[in-house]
Amino acid sequence: MRQDLLSPVPGAKKDRKRVGRGNGSGHGTYSGRGCKGQKARAGNNKVRPGFEGGQLPLIKRLPRKRGFTNIFKTEYAVVNLGNLNIFESGSEVTAEKLVAAGIIKNTKKPIKILAHGDVNHPLVIKADKFSAAAKAKIEAVGGKAEEVVSG
Repeated sequence: MRQDLLSPVPGAKKDRKRVGRGNGSGHGTYSGRGCKGQKARAGNNKVRPGFEGGQLPLIKRLPRKRGFTNIFKTEYAVVNLGNLNIFESGSEVTAEKLVAAGIIKNTKKPIKILAHGDVNHPLVIKADKFSAAAKAKIEAVGGKAEEVVSG
């Protein structure tokens, strides 16, 4: 292959736009800059990002950052008591059974049982955390709330 015979693909190279060379060229008079104004002037006519022509910029109109994010917060997979009625009386409810029943997506997060709804029959529920009201409701119908540390 001879390098002196290589040439760009047709249409890859364009002639530069020669502005200010008369109205017959189509780029005369204002030379593609429109009418007057900041962007029509000579020199570096760029404005910094976020500049709104002197109007109070959006970034200054919004309230400042508030509070903080606790990086040590534990996120739980929440299960309401009302959802546990699908299990039969006296059965043991574990994380794996909750996933199989489709109540939680997976066992990556620890499970917390909340008191929304009522459980109608006694169950042995094994979870990482229970709200005090949920524990009371489970024990009121003769069930057991066992806290298990998932590892």
